[in-house]
Amino acid sequence: MNDVANATPASAAAHPSSDGAPNDNSSSLALTLGSVGVVYGDIGTSPLYAFREAAAAAAAGASGPITREIVLGVLSLILWALIVVVTIKYVLVLLRADNNGEGGTLSLTALATRALGRRTALVFLLGVIGASMFLGDSVITPAISVLSAVEGLKLANPAFGHFVVPLTIAILIGLFAAQRRGTAGVASLFGPIMVIWFATIALAGLFHIRDDPGVLFAINPLYGVQFLLEHGRIGLVTLGAVFLVVTGGEALYADLGHFGRKPIQTAWFGLVLPALLLNYFGQGAKVLADPAAIENPFYRLVPEALLLPMIVLATAATVIASQAVITGAYSLVHQAIQLGMLPRLAILHTSASHAGQIYIPRVTTALLVGVLLLVGIFHTSSALASAYGIAVTTTMVVDGLLAFIVVWKLWNIKLWQAALMIVPLVIVDFTFFSANLLKLFDGAWAPLLFGASMVLLILTWRRGTTILAQKTRRSEVPLESLVANLERKPPHIVPGTAVFLTSEPDFAPTALLHNLKHNKVLHEHNVILTIITTDTPRVREDERVTMTAVSPHFGRVALKFGYMERPNVPKALAIARKHGWSFDIMSTSFFLSRRALKPATHSGMPQWQDRLFIGLAKSASDATDFFQIPTGRVVEVGTQVTV
Repeated sequence: MNDVANATPASAAAHPSSDGAPNDNSSSLALTLGSVGVVYGDIGTSPLYAFREAAAAAAAGASGPITREIVLGVLSLILWALIVVVTIKYVLVLLRADNNGEGGTLSLTALATRALGRRTALVFLLGVIGASMFLGDSVITPAISVLSAVEGLKLANPAFGHFVVPLTIAILIGLFAAQRRGTAGVASLFGPIMVIWFATIALAGLFHIRDDPGVLFAINPLYGVQFLLEHGRIGLVTLGAVFLVVTGGEALYADLGHFGRKPIQTAWFGLVLPALLLNYFGQGAKVLADPAAIENPFYRLVPEALLLPMIVLATAATVIASQAVITGAYSLVHQAIQLGMLPRLAILHTSASHAGQIYIPRVTTALLVGVLLLVGIFHTSSALASAYGIAVTTTMVVDGLLAFIVVWKLWNIKLWQAALMIVPLVIVDFTFFSANLLKLFDGAWAPLLFGASMVLLILTWRRGTTILAQKTRRSEVPLESLVANLERKPPHIVPGTAVFLTSEPDFAPTALLHNLKHNKVLHEHNVILTIITTDTPRVREDERVTMTAVSPHFGRVALKFGYMERPNVPKALAIARKHGWSFDIMSTSFFLSRRALKPATHSGMPQWQDRLFIGLAKSASDATDFFQIPTGRVVEVGTQVTV
């Protein structure tokens, strides 16, 4: 592990909500089309299984056939879940809570921290839990989405039932194998394919509403309320299944920075929401007219002659939904690394023109292993539905709590007004969370286990780096004292510039001390370099570099990068020329301290956690690659430290 800067948030002024595009040259229509392909993949493929699972759960609890009361109650709950959770909370409220145009749980955490004016353990923990559970959802979404689409083959020909799981596994392996190539080549197809998908499911649902037009009475919320009151625990179980219709709603906020608020809202109100409602109501009418259709009401809406094309379209839509979730996981892990929540991982850029298109090999491997395990354990989308939802509800509860802080403190709204706006939404989220907890032993343990593992890794890394910094600081020499001594008794001066990377610019870096001790020389120019990660997504070029002179031979330089940027130290130092430093990479040497960590007899963590931290530190990518420093200009000094 190298003695370099951990992520240190720097305050920045709140910016107004992003109304439009990140790219001024992109038309609103293009951004809206793009949001349909990326933002709405997950929630857009929920009709494949959501109504079926909710109605089946209600019927099983009632120990009887599907009744009109069940269908109308479930449809009412579906309609109002989409309106309250997605439309009001995310589309109308949270999309306005942006961090310099970016959204997502970590952006909301940064906003809440800024609103309070200080770091707090509670806000940090909420952010960690929300981000970890989003990753838990990233494991299950590809599994259930692709599996539910391929299961349509059993309707086309029951003999195909044996091929569902192998074909699903093959598609998923192909999807993850393609990540290394990037999504630039196929991203342009995502929007049009998903537009075709939404138009198709809307028409299929609209055509079958006429099977029983009385299904439209479910618009009345009293049908949903009455169903919950009359069915007690069964109603709560059904509510847990109803939540499947809003999974993916958190992606609206997470992808804010890619498309802007208005394109996402336009796509939701103009296409996605109407298409979803028409399809769900069509499924309800079909089941009322033919109760046997509950086996797979989505595919029963399609004429037999069009079944195979619909299966192909559904599979394409679920692959797109999975791709969007995988991309979101990459972005989240990248942000977590920049914020010091995880060790450095190798991040590969797959597009020369789009900085946000990245590929993280270790994340890909972890997700693929998790997805294949879920398919192998559960086999069917119905079984996986029991595991789905708990991670998303946890993230949504976290988003609601953090949003309350932002609305109250950052938007300068009175406490009672903020409570009136946010508390009802949090209560709804917590109700869904409670309903999904009932599925804990039926499969919900899987994403919870994955998310809890991520929480453990993040907390271990943060605690370990804090302990390591405290131990290192005890043996550090104040930079001012060292410089004063060197000015009185200067060692041999050699030409060139030495850059010493450190997270504590007020103390002499270990590499500097070792260079003086063993080589007994001092460079003509010495730079104490600190990398700072701000709590904003990006930093303007004119704010990138801060220089402070210490002595004729020493200076401090701070480089600021946003948490969504990949640090490029040589490029940033080139900006320092504007500040008077004639930076020349060919006459500059970068000194890094590589630490060999050993477990201490007594530390601030249990021994097993010490070993976990050391394992994480060993797995970290080399700082040279992470900060994009030319390897031929790097000198590494090894030290051994106990933690």
